[in-house]
Amino acid sequence: MKSRSITVLGATGSIGASTLDLIRRHRDEWRVVALTAHSSAAELAALAREFQAEIVVVSDEAALPALREALAGTTIEAAAGPAALIDAAARGADVTVAAIVGCAGLAPTMAAIEQGGVIALANKEALVSAGDVMTAAVARHGATLLPVDSEHNAIFQCLQGNDIAHVHAITLTASGGPFRDWSLEQLEKATPVEAVKHPNWSMGAKISVDSATMMNKGLEFIEAYHLFPVGVERLRIIVHPQSIVHSMVEYRDGSTLAQLGPSDMRVPIASALAWPARMDTPCAPLDLAAIGQLTFRAPDETRFPATRLARAAVIEGGAAPAVMNAANEIAVAAFLNSQIGFTRIVQSVENVLSLKLAPAPTCLEDVIAVDAEARARAREMMEPVR
Repeated sequence: MKSRSITVLGATGSIGASTLDLIRRHRDEWRVVALTAHSSAAELAALAREFQAEIVVVSDEAALPALREALAGTTIEAAAGPAALIDAAARGADVTVAAIVGCAGLAPTMAAIEQGGVIALANKEALVSAGDVMTAAVARHGATLLPVDSEHNAIFQCLQGNDIAHVHAITLTASGGPFRDWSLEQLEKATPVEAVKHPNWSMGAKISVDSATMMNKGLEFIEAYHLFPVGVERLRIIVHPQSIVHSMVEYRDGSTLAQLGPSDMRVPIASALAWPARMDTPCAPLDLAAIGQLTFRAPDETRFPATRLARAAVIEGGAAPAVMNAANEIAVAAFLNSQIGFTRIVQSVENVLSLKLAPAPTCLEDVIAVDAEARARAREMMEPVR
């Protein structure tokens, strides 16, 4: 593989760390253009020195002096703030890994799309909140969008070499999270400590809670709707506790293709980085005999209504997905701060959705405005029930 350039937006997060681990193992094949982080100046500077990045950016301007000090004696450019993030993304790279969490990642991701390169997408908000806006920009600028989420990457792999018109159904698998066997009564008493203990994946607190409520699968349903245009009625979710089958594609002749792999994000990241080729990873191959069995069950939308909300948001369209995502972030934060109970997370999201806040966004500025309004309304609902 010839040398290619890469930018990692969100270099110090879990996706960024896994990406750079793969780059480190294939160092001669990559030239690092830009690395970004929120405020981890020392860590970012160390990565910049190791990978000889051209520019590093912290979104928190207060961290810039520490970043510059840590880079003293190098020719690496250092900058800070939202505008600097956008400028770094717009420098152009063969591959941009978009892994900034939340709406802060929308504008940099759009800037990368506008350069027309390959976008390895790990920012959920790009398609959940701004799906129509982002996909239109991808088409307009000739960019290539490659999903990094394990489920969407699995679908992408299963579609290779096949005509999407021949797809009968696409099935997203869900682990079910730590509470998949809990009753409603138990769920009402679930604590933040219990919710962040995912049985299969090592993830941050917010995404772990999303997995526990099944909201993560709801958000992924919306992403899949934009990535794979087969229509809502052909998108399905199934609970698969072992997290070995990452998703499946059923074709009209009755064949079903599934992608299997270990619970390690370096596998889907490697798929996106090397596409259309393959690259080595340090991940151990599956030992199916040791795993023993793979089980599947239908999702229970009585105990976990988040997937029902997501399906309804896709059907409603317009601002609904952006509102759902923003309200969920506020509700999850409130739960993690012990302000509300576990079952109130999705209840609060549904309440905000019922307000019908805004018309369909037509540009990134509209999406950001919808996000801000939904967050404000969600915060108003976070007062404890008396």
